[in-house]
Amino acid sequence: MNVLAVIPARGGSKSIPHKNLAPLAGIPLIAHTLIAVHEAKTVFDHVVSTDNAEIAAVAQQYGGQVPFLRDPALASDEANIVDVLIDLLRRLERQYDYMLLLQPTAPLRTGADIDAALALARESGSDSVCSFTPMDTYHPRYMYYLRDAGVEQIYPTAPGTPRQAFEEVAWRNGAIYLVKADVLMRERIFVTEDCVPYLMPRERSVNIDSADDLRLAEFYLRDRQPVTHAQER
Repeated sequence: MNVLAVIPARGGSKSIPHKNLAPLAGIPLIAHTLIAVHEAKTVFDHVVSTDNAEIAAVAQQYGGQVPFLRDPALASDEANIVDVLIDLLRRLERQYDYMLLLQPTAPLRTGADIDAALALARESGSDSVCSFTPMDTYHPRYMYYLRDAGVEQIYPTAPGTPRQAFEEVAWRNGAIYLVKADVLMRERIFVTEDCVPYLMPRERSVNIDSADDLRLAEFYLRDRQPVTHAQER
């Protein structure tokens, strides 16, 4: 498979200023994704897409490929990441089978996770493989809408129904999006109807949106032990 991995890292950030450069375990946030890219045993191209010269310089320090800066029009709050990837494909003038989106805000994914997702795509031939985390605690059957007059259960469930009776669900954790390049260009989606889920545990599924998320990721990094990754459909 001919794969292009894209690490999107624009300069603007509302929740955490300069988020992609925020320190995590002693190195910038974006560095964790680049380390995972270089740890992966599968061979693929990668590009860091940024509009910011400082982010570009830091990315290059950690082995990131930054062939050019992103057009400022594609770095606004309203910019669509699909447009960023399509623009990259056109500017690079190369053909790829798959696009692999690796967001720096998911810093706990490993090189082994990337390899496993790529292997699922090879084995299945599906249009996409995306990472998910099982919802083993906060199941949607326990969730309610907050109404002015009280609460309303989102999915009505008979009182006393054991959790084991609920259907298995998972949340998209944002760590890995792998999609066929022609599908992305044509349909502008990452999660296709035949998407194969790559399941990741909670301790590798923190998505950085707040200072609390940084603290949680720091905790998991301190506690991280060498693991083997058995994958499930």
